[in-house]
Amino acid sequence: MSDLPALIVLPGMDATGTLHTAFFDAMAARGVATSVIAYPRDVPLDYPALLPFVQALLPRDAPFVLLGESFSGPLALTIAAAAPSRLQGLILSTTFARLHWPAGRALRPLLPYVPMRGMPSPALSWWLLGRWATPALRDALRKALAQVTAPVLRARLRAVLDVDARAALSDIAVPMLCLQASHDRLLPARAQHEWARLLPQAQQHTVPGPHLLLQANPHAAADVVRQFMGGLG
Repeated sequence: MSDLPALIVLPGMDATGTLHTAFFDAMAARGVATSVIAYPRDVPLDYPALLPFVQALLPRDAPFVLLGESFSGPLALTIAAAAPSRLQGLILSTTFARLHWPAGRALRPLLPYVPMRGMPSPALSWWLLGRWATPALRDALRKALAQVTAPVLRARLRAVLDVDARAALSDIAVPMLCLQASHDRLLPARAQHEWARLLPQAQQHTVPGPHLLLQANPHAAADVVRQFMGGLG
């Protein structure tokens, strides 16, 4: 590996850490050591509860760049605002500080009754992968979600609907990259465009792909991430 800092990934909604093999391989080919912090699969934790869990696992003796993917974006923002001593940069991948989802308010009271494992695989594939779906990606997504209990998935969805991490933005001092997907069916266009307004100092890049960008187009995403990391002081 090169002298670049390590890349630490905070994962999406499944948070199993099992969906990033192709992206990790792409980063390794570009000289970047990458790892993921998986979250408990059977303990419902909201963002405040996940914060100390993740902070305890961050490197203390080596520089690193933090990547918050989807669900983990608000958590990554909060961590970066606390200014870990070895943090060199922050990457926000297909994520949000506050979710602009009109249906969210209507959905929240219904969460106790939502069958978290009830969504058909074709619907999830259309939503998260779109035309980038392959049998291997669909199977990996299905297996990842099957490892997480329904109460945990429900708690994470509730956290997404409630979170507003915008207050953390003004306290982040490290360089930032906002990585967006060209065909994200999960995040409204308003949520993607908002990053340019909220973080005018951040680099903004749109990569061809769906919401699960790191999984569906790992090499293109890795190119942008590697370029960003190479420009860090």
